[in-house]
Amino acid sequence: MRITAFIFPLLAFGAAGYFAYNLEIGDHGLEARADLQQRKEVLDGELAGLKDVKQRLERDVALLRSESLDPDMLDERARAILNLAHQDDLVIMKRRQPAPDATTATKTR
Repeated sequence: MRITAFIFPLLAFGAAGYFAYNLEIGDHGLEARADLQQRKEVLDGELAGLKDVKQRLERDVALLRSESLDPDMLDERARAILNLAHQDDLVIMKRRQPAPDATTATKTR
């Protein structure tokens, strides 16, 4: 048999192999599609969380608008920002737990 009879099938197998490889591993192949789908799911979850935050902020801003100003909301925010309390308020102070000392932590072991 002549060698020219093998050239066309060899080229056809080479082209098929090239396209099969790029179908699976290439920039637009099946692996890239799976990675994009996984990234889309993560970003959809992040978007849902950001939408919740946006709704909460819009609700808080609506309560602070002049046409629907809620005096309790205004008082709460002012006290939180200024770190103040009204003289008739009852304030309960909690003691802070002492931070564990590195030297005492090694002695107890």
